[in-house]
Amino acid sequence: MGVAFVTGMQGDDPRYYRTISTPKHYAVHSGPEPTRHTADVPISKHDELDTYLPAFRAAVVEGKAGSVMCAYNSINGEPACASQFLLQDQLRGKWGFQGYVVSDCEAVRNIFSGHHFKPSQPEASAISLERGMDSECLDGGPESTDDHDYAPYLQAVKQGFLKESEIDVALTRLYTARVRLGMFDPPESAPYANIDEKLLESPWHRALAHKLADESMVLLKNDGILPLKKSGLKIAVVGPLADQHKVLLGNYNGTPSHYVTVLDALREEFAGSQIRYEPGTQFLLKKGEAVPSGLLTVDGKPGVRVSFYPGDKMGGPEGPTAPPLASRIDPGIDLAAGNPLPEVAGKQLGIVWEATLTPPETGDYDLGLEADGFFVVSLDDKPVTMTWGTDGVETKLGHARLEKGKPVVLQIRYRTSEGAQPAARLVWSKRDPRTKPEAVEAAKDADVIVAVVGITSELEGEEMPVNDEGFSGGDRTSIDLPKPEEDLLKAVAATGKPLVVVLLNGSALGVNWAQEHANAILEAWYPGEEGGAAVAETLSGRNNPGGRLPVTFYKDISQLPPFESYAMKGRTYRYFEGAPLYPFGYGLSYTTFAYSGLKVSAKPVAAGSPVRAEVTVTNTGKVAGDEAVQLYLNFPGVPGAPLKALRAFRRVHLDPGASANVQFDLQPRDLSIVTEAGEVVVPEGEFRVSIGGGQPGAGAPFVAHTFRVSRSLALPE
Repeated sequence: MGVAFVTGMQGDDPRYYRTISTPKHYAVHSGPEPTRHTADVPISKHDELDTYLPAFRAAVVEGKAGSVMCAYNSINGEPACASQFLLQDQLRGKWGFQGYVVSDCEAVRNIFSGHHFKPSQPEASAISLERGMDSECLDGGPESTDDHDYAPYLQAVKQGFLKESEIDVALTRLYTARVRLGMFDPPESAPYANIDEKLLESPWHRALAHKLADESMVLLKNDGILPLKKSGLKIAVVGPLADQHKVLLGNYNGTPSHYVTVLDALREEFAGSQIRYEPGTQFLLKKGEAVPSGLLTVDGKPGVRVSFYPGDKMGGPEGPTAPPLASRIDPGIDLAAGNPLPEVAGKQLGIVWEATLTPPETGDYDLGLEADGFFVVSLDDKPVTMTWGTDGVETKLGHARLEKGKPVVLQIRYRTSEGAQPAARLVWSKRDPRTKPEAVEAAKDADVIVAVVGITSELEGEEMPVNDEGFSGGDRTSIDLPKPEEDLLKAVAATGKPLVVVLLNGSALGVNWAQEHANAILEAWYPGEEGGAAVAETLSGRNNPGGRLPVTFYKDISQLPPFESYAMKGRTYRYFEGAPLYPFGYGLSYTTFAYSGLKVSAKPVAAGSPVRAEVTVTNTGKVAGDEAVQLYLNFPGVPGAPLKALRAFRRVHLDPGASANVQFDLQPRDLSIVTEAGEVVVPEGEFRVSIGGGQPGAGAPFVAHTFRVSRSLALPE
């Protein structure tokens, strides 16, 4: 998938890139978020070559990625952006990488400030450049007006830590990339320079987004209730995510011109049925009321101090980098209140509000901003909620524990979205975790309940001020479905009406209660701008779900090693020996498939030779459908070999009764394993190949055969 992404983005012109793909974060980077700027990860060479590096290797060696981003963390004592093993031995040495390396933002500064790998920033910047990092990314405002970004390199040269010739190497790589992007050529000579903007989100693109969403649906459970008939039903739709659009996109996303929410799509797909929607829980519901202005004071007097800045002077965590254009006292925080704003010619406007907030009641609150732009809301200098940007006016709330009569210092830093009118209002709501009775009443009156629940990128993401139960700073401390949503499922299921659960999430959920009690469960992920349509069409049967799980769904975190450990023992289907909730590769369909006629080489295979496996797949059901044909290998008993490993897959569409011959050619690297000592080898001995609709022994149909490799063969790293 990484190779497909890289090659699709970069294009197929032999001279020019369409754009340059940057696989990240290189390497051994997955959490925890709060320690990533300082953590040193001890990892075996076996786990590096077996798990953490293969996708990067494929993206670089096969996909020819033009760039790679190095990570924040250290690995075995060396920061990723100054790692001899990663940048020199593997990337530029054994893989022959010719592109440029960009750091994650602030990662080069972390070499000194976080990892203390070098005694000064000039030395840290120098060692990073020497070892192959070419372009340093820094956090901060949109423009730099001083030399803070490149000063350490100048100092490194002056102090003898860095040669100008080493800077020339990085410059050559960066300008080569710019030349290959066509930046210095006449537009008519660069094939990608004149792509019409009208092609962006064209009907073809939206159709492709719809197709991708359809194909990504994974049916986890179905007792026969699905598909639902399209007319004559009374459907109760519950859950806070049914009527939200941002959850469709995850994060680090583009901004579509319109979205199809699950609720909108259900109303269209089941137009012949009655649909009633009740969120059912306050959790994840993006609603709040204006904070009363009477609770806000400055120096003991009613009001809020507001200061205005050019947007490019708002700075990073340290605050604005220039004096304010103007300051005043406003009665509250609401840009729609009619108070005039200063003009900032050609630039975004930055605003800082400061006040003391004195709560009228003790309790847990959702506090935040209803705004269009970039903002951070803090209480007593601790961030409560933040966003790097919004898609129009959106409400972003965070958790705050407040005590009656106890003042807290409120600060909001805000910058308008580019080209948008300023819009911001301080809002809050007192938390009430109880299931709303309206949802239960709707369920009682329904023929079937569709519950749309899960998590969002506002709970799981990059370094976020989130400390809800089960979440910490962007990490997850539990894989359970959040309690308010599970309580909602239990309350509506208690009515005795059939329950269909739709999950929206970016990582696995241990939905044990739902698996035991719901009639059906559909995993929809963060499915994109057309995701709601894919959900509705899958529930109606117009889309027969053919997606399969690309990760293991464990029952709970007791089945996993500590989060701080990066060792692979006991992780993923390759090394996990327990019984998961849903296995990797799992997914149901509205039809059935059978496998037969597996053919694999009967003679011993010479090491280094490919192995061909062929199988016949037949749709034995009554409706057309997609089958994800998966090939797994079990290896000879060499220490370090996984229990099993997916080595190929292909998606095929079959009408009822139709068959297809599916052929896989396994190359030497497909047959290889990494030994405990970290050597990549095709081992000698007996292999078992299993081809089917999932892992062998996990409930899906499959056929299996064995073949033998006559001798071992070492492969290059």
